[in-house]
Amino acid sequence: MLGDWDAIATVAVRDLAKAREFYENVLGLKEISSEGEEAVVYSTGSAKLVVYRSTLAGRSQTTAVNWHVGENVDRVVKELRDRGVEFEHYDVPMLALEGDVHVTEGFRVAWFKDPDGNIHSILNR
Repeated sequence: MLGDWDAIATVAVRDLAKAREFYENVLGLKEISSEGEEAVVYSTGSAKLVVYRSTLAGRSQTTAVNWHVGENVDRVVKELRDRGVEFEHYDVPMLALEGDVHVTEGFRVAWFKDPDGNIHSILNR
């Protein structure tokens, strides 16, 4: 039933002003609406990302948002690195590290964190 509807990703942050700086100026997202100092909604391709204020922000140690960029992983990683994003390096079985990109046959992924520690990935599929 829910497969017929769009899903919206949500990310909790402690400081919405600081998060806006990161999501807009570093990641290049465009705001489509906001709820004052509580939340902002961004357009991300054909989807939406809600960034909202919460005292529970940044506690998850798992990936919060996956950005599917197809064959553009290396280009996007370079552009983000040029904007000051630091990438995470993880010891993942069967993935080799090439610069900031973890790779295996047919799969490329790079992880980074937002200012609150929410984990994002850039991946090709």
